[in-house]
Amino acid sequence: MRKQSRNIAFAAALVAGTMLGTTASMAQMVDSKRLETADRDAKDWLMYHGSYKDYNYSGLGQINTSNVKNLEVAWMHFPGRTTRGMQSMPLAADGVVYYSGSYSRLFALDGATGKVLWTYFPELDDALIARQTHSPYNRGIAMGDGKIYVGTVDGRLIAVDMKTGKPVWDTKLINSQKLTVGFTGAPLFVRGKVIIGSQGGEWPVQGTIFAVDAATGKEIWSFSTTGGTEEARKTWGNDTWRVGGGGGWMPGTYDAETNTIWWGTANPSPLYDWSPNWQTDGARPGINLYVTSVIALDPDTGKLKFYHQELPHDNWDFDSAIGEFVMIDRGGKHYMVHPNKSGFIFVYDRANAKVENVWPLVHNYNFVKGIDPKTGELIGRRDFSAGPQSEPLCPAIAGGVSWNSGSYSPKTGLYYKIGNEWCITLEVVKTTPITEPQVQLNIGANFKMAPPPSGTIYGHLDARDPITGKLKWEVKFPQPPLASVLSTAGNLVFVPDARGILHAYNAETGTELWSHDDGIGHNGGIISYMAGNKQYIAVEAGFGGLVGDDYGSMFGEPWKSMPRDAGALIVYSLK
Repeated sequence: MRKQSRNIAFAAALVAGTMLGTTASMAQMVDSKRLETADRDAKDWLMYHGSYKDYNYSGLGQINTSNVKNLEVAWMHFPGRTTRGMQSMPLAADGVVYYSGSYSRLFALDGATGKVLWTYFPELDDALIARQTHSPYNRGIAMGDGKIYVGTVDGRLIAVDMKTGKPVWDTKLINSQKLTVGFTGAPLFVRGKVIIGSQGGEWPVQGTIFAVDAATGKEIWSFSTTGGTEEARKTWGNDTWRVGGGGGWMPGTYDAETNTIWWGTANPSPLYDWSPNWQTDGARPGINLYVTSVIALDPDTGKLKFYHQELPHDNWDFDSAIGEFVMIDRGGKHYMVHPNKSGFIFVYDRANAKVENVWPLVHNYNFVKGIDPKTGELIGRRDFSAGPQSEPLCPAIAGGVSWNSGSYSPKTGLYYKIGNEWCITLEVVKTTPITEPQVQLNIGANFKMAPPPSGTIYGHLDARDPITGKLKWEVKFPQPPLASVLSTAGNLVFVPDARGILHAYNAETGTELWSHDDGIGHNGGIISYMAGNKQYIAVEAGFGGLVGDDYGSMFGEPWKSMPRDAGALIVYSLK
């Protein structure tokens, strides 16, 4: 009887241990359910913007306004071969940090110590990479169902095992040899599918958004951002939709309540049109759907649900592919807040993309006189004839805002966003029509960075009401910052600037509380996570890219001598 009791006790303990093991295993699985509740998970950073709500906000408050002065470097990781800087957004799950470097190299690190757990370096087509404008940097990854997903500039989407870094599948989605476009932005994991958008704005191609089966790598559907529907094709005179550009080079987001993917699309090709009579004449007659738009897609079929074209016949390279879709519920309404590269912020009804408000973040703009806040209609748009333009175009081609993320704090109710004040001198060129996709840049102008009418180039961090645009405070920077912003439950806002200084501000007042020199400019992401019951701040340092490459000529030192092939992941914690 005693032996039987011992056997029963042993069996019970074995079952209990098995259940505990299973529970632990389940707790570590990053599946759709966990991703859809990521905004309630303060300890991890499971996707590009932290959660599908796109807040770029951490619910951790261990580091706060009273002790941030004690923040110091905990560890650093140097990925090597960081050509054109570090531009990705790290992810963190269960105490492990994952991130990508240039050439789509992947790293998994112990979040407390920085110890390398695994690496994966895909073999790329170096000759193709050398011909591309947007390379070899990578701007981020996705995780889900036990895998890490990364796109490549030679047109592939790759999945590796999350625990080992071993490749699971490698899918070719674009004939990059023919089209010279690939993937630089992060994918988005949605219920067993991996969604990723191609480059395309500067090249005469059809920009495309793809959905791939996360288990097998098999392509499920694709959506052309220029010819995805018959309605769209009718808005491109002379069948120019075939070479209309577009694409969706930064990740969108997912609204689980309505099973809808929101995605921003890029500018058309050529960027600048030589005819002021663009409705019937010029390089690409018509409004050019669905470029420079926000589109809503069914994740199961890829079918278009609804859309809003933010800038019909975009003639300024102010595309909508920023990739930031901030979901805010207020007063019984469900909003989607989306920045456009022009420096205007669009506020939508999340059910149908109906415009609820539009407000300017930047002070210097002259591509329009304004945008109707009730309808989104452009007021007094500025179009071009061929030749030098009489006054600079504002903002510059680099954008009043760019792909680097702002941050929304549900604690303060404020939206923290970088606005940049710069312009370009412009000579519009009457381009030779391109009728088939090919390896050829199609810009349609010569340009040079220039100061705004107000005086000098500068950037600013604004703290604003995201729905009304009302300003609470502003911090100015003598050179436009190019990295993402992070706010936290510790009532802090972190801003990595272009010079290499990481700043921490009081989220309520904008008072600077702490700073640290990382030794090289910032051009990437910043997150917060928990490992071993300790909060960490992880920021990518490493300068370069299409915009950063001009900082030496615009501002002199330290950018003239700042390396474009060095960088590190720098991780901070309290002393």
